[in-house]
Parts: sequence; structure tokens; C-alpha cells
Amino acid sequence: MVAKKRPEKELSGPFGFTPYKIKKGEEYMNEKQEDHFRSIMNAWKGDLMEEVDRTVHHMQDEAANFPDPTDRASQESEFSLELRTRDRERKLIKKIDDTLGLIDSHDYGFCESCGVEIGIRRLEARPTATLCIDCKTLDEIREKQMS
Repeated sequence: MVAKKRPEKELSGPFGFTPYKIKKGEEYMNEKQEDHFRSIMNAWKGDLMEEVDRTVHHMQDEAANFPDPTDRASQESEFSLELRTRDRERKLIKKIDDTLGLIDSHDYGFCESCGVEIGIRRLEARPTATLCIDCKTLDEIREKQMS
């Protein structure tokens, strides 16, 4: 019995995009690839900005001065958690903006430590990556030894 090759499904990446199809002999980080990653970054940034707007409206709508201290503490705790999450996302938006700058200057996709190609699949998994997998692994080992 001959095994049939299963047809490949169209997969969506973690940010809701169709993975880039690399063509044989294609130059790394060409204009099409840059456009692919630019669209991923802009969509991701748009989603984060919508979350910021939602949080602002939620906090304005839900802000109440509860007479019960337990209810007030619960609300403050919820708001504090939301604000911490938005602060992390604010930092991520900054990182996305920095990455968009790298794409515009044609420096995106190369390791900032050793200069080698980071790779399309790694960048699709972690679009803001600035280190190749080898340098990132060494960085994590160093970090682990320091702590």
C-alpha cells in the first residue's frame, strides 16, 4: 500500500495571518516579505490599540464609588490588573513601532548580535524578535546563570 501525501491545510499564524510561502531561490527579506511582516505588525498594533480603547471605556463606565469596602476593593483590584496589562501592551506597542522602523530601514530579520538571518518562521512566531535562535539561547543561558 502506498502512503498518500496529505494535502497541506492553510494554516493561520498566531496573529491571524496566512504564513508566508517561501519560494525557492528567493532573496531573504525582500519587499514581499517586508510587506508580509509590516501587515502583521500593523494588524497586531491595531488589535492592541482597540484593547486600550476598550479598557478606557470600561473603566469610565464601571467606575463607581461603592459604599461596601469589599466591593470597592474588588473593583480597584480589577482596575489595577487591567492597567498592568495595558502597561505591558503599551511597551509592546513601542516594540512594534521599533520593529516597523527596522522594516522601513531594511534592517529587519537579521540578528542584532551576530548579523545572521533570523528566519521567516521564527519571525512569524515572534515578529518582534531581534536575535537569532542561537544568540537568544545563549542570552537565556547567561540570564539563568546570573540569577
